[in-house]
Amino acid sequence: MSLYDKLTVLGEAARYDASCSSSGSGRQGKKGGLGNAHMAGICHTWAEDGRCVSLLKVLLSNDCIFDCAYCANRRSAETRRESFTPEELALITAEFYRRNYIEGLFLSSAVVCSPDHTMELMLSVLRLLRGEYGFCGYIHVKVIPGASGELINAVGLLADRVSVNIELPSESGLKLLAPQKTRERIIAPMDRIKLLKDQNREERLAFRSAPLFAPAGQSTQMIVGATGDSDRRILTLSSALYGRYSMKRVYFSAYVPVGIHPALPGPEVKAPLKREHRLYQADWLMRFYGFTATEITEEGESLDLELDPKCAWAVRHPELFPVDVNSAPYEALLRVPGIGVKSARRIISARRSRKLDIDDLRRLGAVTRRAAFFTCFGGKFYGFKRHDPAMLRSRLSDDAMEAAQMTLDQYMPQIIMPVGALPEGVRG
Repeated sequence: MSLYDKLTVLGEAARYDASCSSSGSGRQGKKGGLGNAHMAGICHTWAEDGRCVSLLKVLLSNDCIFDCAYCANRRSAETRRESFTPEELALITAEFYRRNYIEGLFLSSAVVCSPDHTMELMLSVLRLLRGEYGFCGYIHVKVIPGASGELINAVGLLADRVSVNIELPSESGLKLLAPQKTRERIIAPMDRIKLLKDQNREERLAFRSAPLFAPAGQSTQMIVGATGDSDRRILTLSSALYGRYSMKRVYFSAYVPVGIHPALPGPEVKAPLKREHRLYQADWLMRFYGFTATEITEEGESLDLELDPKCAWAVRHPELFPVDVNSAPYEALLRVPGIGVKSARRIISARRSRKLDIDDLRRLGAVTRRAAFFTCFGGKFYGFKRHDPAMLRSRLSDDAMEAAQMTLDQYMPQIIMPVGALPEGVRG
């Protein structure tokens, strides 16, 4: 079997893992080495500085001893089984980098023989890349639940980011669909990584030459839609993971039917992509806007599929609006739909020198199609003076926003003309 054939199988097998992001790593390149991981992005995603770059996302093996019902690589699945040797995968990664195909590696694997055996194989890949090939690019490694603490420590000293997939939101779902996995075996590596990160931070304070342990931190992923767990439960768990383990990201993956099981959605059921999108929006509110999981899901177990979580919360709280853009504190501005972190900071800075109006709000980066309904400017309104939930829902739904954007796109070509076509008195 050629390396290309193996790569075709194992690259396709890795596509269900969405937890790939490299922001936060600062591993620098070395003279004579290959690449660097300084603020690099991965898998055609965006880094913190706005660049879109690529990563080799692959499994070391898809020959799994586990039989998780929701997994395409489960033991009972009729799929072609392949495995790389550490030497083969290290060679492919280095050669792909030399050809400018990639800037890093996202390495995961099915459980081969045992968790420790699998981690030893993955560790061999990292040692070859960092040592023999002098590879300084970004590396993200999936830690196998049940692996020993010594192996986790060794991997973390060579990788930029490590992650452990929590898989399903509830222990009952895990027992039903993945009986060979337990919550304790999944949580234990997360605890170990957090402990090692804390110890490494103390070591670095005492000795600046101490090696970094997983400088980009840890992340996790959970499957959405495979079980009956509610959005409230998912967000509550997500919030707890951020708090307890200092997670960089919690990723949500809409369940794609890959097998038949009495407890799983049938193959005719579409992946809940809209629900996944709403969960990411809610997660963003918790991470950057000061919202709690309880606030976001205060009206029930499920997120509103018609309105984004921030708009839905604002419609439910008429007593907090309108917000006066020229006097409201930063925290209140963040709660206004259409005003983000950057635009809120710009508003605070700009209003020190003059009074703002709706046009200024637009220039400062706010989405006035949303913000106009929840703001005023020294008593002056540009949206509705009366908080009408039904009217707001009709104006703020995804369909309404999309229709408004289409109207704007159709109108813009009519008003954008070359300078020579303008009336003489208007030019300049």
